[in-house]
Amino acid sequence: MGKKTRVRFAPSPTGPLHIGGVRTALFNYLFAKKNGGDFVLRIEDTDQSRRVEGAEEYIIEAMKWCGIPFDEDPTKPGAFGPYRQSERKHLYKQYALELITKGHAYYAFDTSEKLDFHRKDHEAKGKTFIYNWHNRLKLDNSLSLSEEETHAKLNSGQPYVIRFKSPQDQKLVLQDVIRGDIEIDTNVLDDKILFKSDGMPTYHLANIVDDHLMEISHVIRGEEWLPSLALHHLLYDAFGWEKPIFAHLPLIMKPTGKGKLSKRDGEKGGFPVFPLSWKESQGYRETGYFPEAVLNFMAFLGWNPGTEQELFSLEELVQEFSLERVNKSGARFDPEKTKWYNHQWLQKKNDGELALLFDSILDDHKIPSNVRHDGYVEKVISLIKERANFVQDLWELGSYFFETPATYAEKAVKKQWKEDTPTIMEHLAEVLGSVEDYSSATLEANIKNWIGEQGYSFGKVMPPLRLVIVGDMMGPHLFDIMAVLGKEECLLRIRKAINTLS
Repeated sequence: MGKKTRVRFAPSPTGPLHIGGVRTALFNYLFAKKNGGDFVLRIEDTDQSRRVEGAEEYIIEAMKWCGIPFDEDPTKPGAFGPYRQSERKHLYKQYALELITKGHAYYAFDTSEKLDFHRKDHEAKGKTFIYNWHNRLKLDNSLSLSEEETHAKLNSGQPYVIRFKSPQDQKLVLQDVIRGDIEIDTNVLDDKILFKSDGMPTYHLANIVDDHLMEISHVIRGEEWLPSLALHHLLYDAFGWEKPIFAHLPLIMKPTGKGKLSKRDGEKGGFPVFPLSWKESQGYRETGYFPEAVLNFMAFLGWNPGTEQELFSLEELVQEFSLERVNKSGARFDPEKTKWYNHQWLQKKNDGELALLFDSILDDHKIPSNVRHDGYVEKVISLIKERANFVQDLWELGSYFFETPATYAEKAVKKQWKEDTPTIMEHLAEVLGSVEDYSSATLEANIKNWIGEQGYSFGKVMPPLRLVIVGDMMGPHLFDIMAVLGKEECLLRIRKAINTLS
């Protein structure tokens, strides 16, 4: 029995959650549940200056809406708290000092002016300044100073940072489940700051310490963290801790396939890039997407099941998911495909469920409750839903079921409303008046017989009939529409059109 699978999603509360973040959270969730493990939220808020009011609540709310709940988070702590880094800051300094004691880190007293001078000096010579093995002994730190000088500086309260001492002349082999082995020459690494002069750890130190203390078994994160992997690897070795298994997910690319998807792409292309609205940016929830559709299309950004199946419930995703089937190359974001997924999930919902969701739209259009009598809305939805991508499309597709047309499509009137049309419609109304069983099939049989008996062409009767019933040349099978509207309403619409258009 290996150690328990524990994964974490560790965003910084610096704004809304981009869908790249949601995708990372989803893959962590799927992996945890597939392996009977825990899914943990840790808020990485060590950089208090970048903290945005409401961002942490947004993250938790977004995950709730998506339906991928955390097993442990700041609002639901487990045995590994606290779950905000700002509440763990008392922990980190002792670990930074431990690394100094072990010879893997050192105090650095260089002022920013001095570092700036070195940077500019290197630039002038066409080089890049890197603080590491080749120059650290010439700079102002506890490696170049004597022990007495170092203590004197510390005792006098001089500001310092603690830097990691990157090894020289080593070849590192880093393992990544998605990318295979990655080789790194340690001579190119800089001596990263682990502990800042304000008494806060940097991301790197806090991240490693927290993952270790929280017993995280797998670190599944975005590709943008790949450059940090060597340092994280070295930190685990320096502490003598067992490393988690790493997996770096591919980037989500713009719809053109060139460059990383950003908020601006969403604004330009008119599609959401956030799960929920944030300030003036629309979210998937407010645009009318179902959470099931959002999770479904996100799962396919970088992963595929290796089969033809495209529609997956969350339970099915959990069963099928594996990191081995995640691609290395970037995943192109396709806004049309996201609509396709929402369309598919809308078709899967039963008419009663959709009727409940459609209710508030009917309220907005002030449709009285007597129009929505038993099962009427469900019947309407069953006829029109196959053309809808979103619940709000149902109004555009079927408003004529709830309101008698007040106007008629101009182009259709020109084409369909001939001199003899009013007379034909009057006769047709008599035929409809005598139909007892007002079902779609009976209506169709009676009207088609009548058209045949009169010697009319179908084009002379059916298009104008659709125009008077619907107000336009749109909609499902006409006899289905008429059966749902009922005899009285159909006769009323024929009379109204004759009066209006003649």
